[in-house]
Formats: sequence, structure tokens, C-alpha cells
Amino acid sequence: MMKHRTLLATALLVAAASLQPLMADHDSGRTIGLTCFGCHGADGVSLGAVPSMKGMSEEHVRTAMTDFKSGKRSGTIMNRIAKGYTDDQIKALAKFVAGL
Repeated sequence: MMKHRTLLATALLVAAASLQPLMADHDSGRTIGLTCFGCHGADGVSLGAVPSMKGMSEEHVRTAMTDFKSGKRSGTIMNRIAKGYTDDQIKALAKFVAGL
């Protein structure tokens, strides 16, 4: 009986550890995305000239941010903002935005 509990506890720890990177990506994307709401509107819905994020696909956000970062896409402030993020952070942000 003790052997089964040890095996079960080990399996649960391995499962929890394997989920940690997924949760970290989600949390990272959410944290970054929430800062975007200052310009792109509450919940990603802009009331002004800045585009809304709500309704954007994951691929669109990832491509736009990558292009801003590389300078391929021009912008007023997004080029500078995008340069501050790693590729993994951009991927996490894109997943968050696609889920709005």
C-alpha cells in the first residue's frame, strides 16, 4: 500500500511539474496583455484611434509583434514596445490576446 502511495505521489509531482511551463506562459501573456489595455482599451476593446486587440488571431498578433520588433512593420510606439519582449513572451501574448 505504501509503495502505491509513493508511486502515485511521484506521478502527481511529475504531472504538476510538466504543467508549470504552460501556466508560466499563460501568466506571462496575461501580464503583458493587461499592460496593453492602457492604450488598446479595457478588455482589448479600443474606443479611440488605437486598434482593438479583441478579435485578433494568435497568428496576427505574433506576426505583427515580430514585425514591429524587427522593424519590418512601422509604427509610432509599437516598434519600441515590441523590442522589449522575447520571442517566447510574444508567443504568450499572442495566445492571451486570441483568447479575449
